[in-house]
Amino acid sequence: MKQAIVQEKILRPLNGFVMLAIVVLGFIISTVAFVFGIIYMEIGLSASGTLMFMAGMVGWALFGTVSAGLKIIRPNEARVFTLFGDYYGTVKVPGFHFVNPFCISFSPTYNAAKEDAKQKAKEAAKQGGTSLSLATAPKSVSLKTQTLDNKRQKVNDILGNPIIIGAIVIWHVENPTRAVFSVENYHEYLGIQTDSTIRNAARLYPYDTFCEDESDASVKERTLRGSALEIADTMKDELQKRVEDAGLVIEEVRITHLAYAEEIAAAMLQRQQAEAIIAARKKIVDGAVGMVKMAIDKLGEDDIVILDEERKAAMVSNLLVVLCGNRDAQPIVNSGSIY
Repeated sequence: MKQAIVQEKILRPLNGFVMLAIVVLGFIISTVAFVFGIIYMEIGLSASGTLMFMAGMVGWALFGTVSAGLKIIRPNEARVFTLFGDYYGTVKVPGFHFVNPFCISFSPTYNAAKEDAKQKAKEAAKQGGTSLSLATAPKSVSLKTQTLDNKRQKVNDILGNPIIIGAIVIWHVENPTRAVFSVENYHEYLGIQTDSTIRNAARLYPYDTFCEDESDASVKERTLRGSALEIADTMKDELQKRVEDAGLVIEEVRITHLAYAEEIAAAMLQRQQAEAIIAARKKIVDGAVGMVKMAIDKLGEDDIVILDEERKAAMVSNLLVVLCGNRDAQPIVNSGSIY
């Protein structure tokens, strides 16, 4: 059963500077009442002194509680508030604001950093007896564009060849409410979904095609090496569908590393070299045949030399050896008869 999605509610908080002035004034009045209460009790006005003393104490407690509602929101950040366990609202406007003092900023990244700091403190205490202070991670949700480096991972392409592929994801939080309440930790969620998406996409395509005939339709097939941009766009679309419920937007996916795994890299390099040599030889042979045909046709057009079939075959053989050889030809000049 799919969980219900919490609808985002934008808060319109009060001006924090106005409330700060009220809180400061309240602390001053409470302090004055507390001091005069003590003075009145010392001079014998117990009733008035006690009343003013209690009013000062209550004022301190009241305005101390109210001051907890003063919050600072930085640009491109948002705070998601809960009130006694229920979703209260989200503030996206940067500035100095005042909200319900009983609201709590909820952020999974803050909770994760806090737990990690506690774990490190326990380990440090066991080893050296020195405890570490807890990390003060921000309780806000960043709306800035961020980059996730997926590192390098080994996968198999559609042909079963092991390859090493790495990618980065450029993303940002669009709906902080969903990012906080739809998943446990949206940073970890995005990382896991990125791993899965890249693996699934890499398994659908070959690393490269090996085809001698360039007119073959299989050459037009998308490959990881030849169609990296198109495949990255496919990864982006698939990843966006997976993280949409978490309020995240995928701006771009880029393949940063692509290579054969070490165990087959040498063999694949030899194969590529062989394919290149075959393709080059084919070009040389096609050109040599065209040049031989052109030479025979030119000689026959103007009746420069009349060659029978046997002499034509010898001429063709010699020209092909000269044109297709790997080394420069060493001709033998016949100073006598042509035959």
